Amino acid sequence: MMEVILVNTDDEAIGVMDKMQAHITGALHRAFSVFVFNNSGEVLLHQRALNKYHSSGLWTNTCCSHPAPDENTHVAANRRLMEEMGLKCDLTELFSFTYRADVGNDLIEHEYDHVFYGESDVEPTPDPDEVMNWKWIDRDTLHESLIQHSELYTVWFQIAWPKVCEQLLNYSGGDQ
Repeated sequence: MMEVILVNTDDEAIGVMDKMQAHITGALHRAFSVFVFNNSGEVLLHQRALNKYHSSGLWTNTCCSHPAPDENTHVAANRRLMEEMGLKCDLTELFSFTYRADVGNDLIEHEYDHVFYGESDVEPTPDPDEVMNWKWIDRDTLHESLIQHSELYTVWFQIAWPKVCEQLLNYSGGDQ
């Protein structure tokens, strides 16, 4: 049984709950999303495996998951990046946001999502139980795809991506 950390709107831990129960009830819980870019400025996306209990087959950011109870979120992001994508790189937390959305199969994502940024030119070696496909994609192509085919992307990715782009402009002085 996988447990998630329940939090209040200030991201203060208030308990734990079975992950599936949290998604059935829509309980607010801690999560993270990792965005890895290469030296060409492309972001690494992955397509969720078809066996995932929600949002299966949809494209999303490099890695996303939940820290285990009593696990630091930054440590968890690094751990899951290696487990899901076979990648290791320095991660920097850019921002966090909260969202609530119906993700199908009578499940609700209600997450306090910490967003991390990293850089790598290493080809991923994804876990096939987590990832069915992956690609590096430039911002302009991704922007057009999100406009024309938003149904191909996870809800949290669609919320986070514009914020990531805005943060990276500020983070790099506009060079990204």
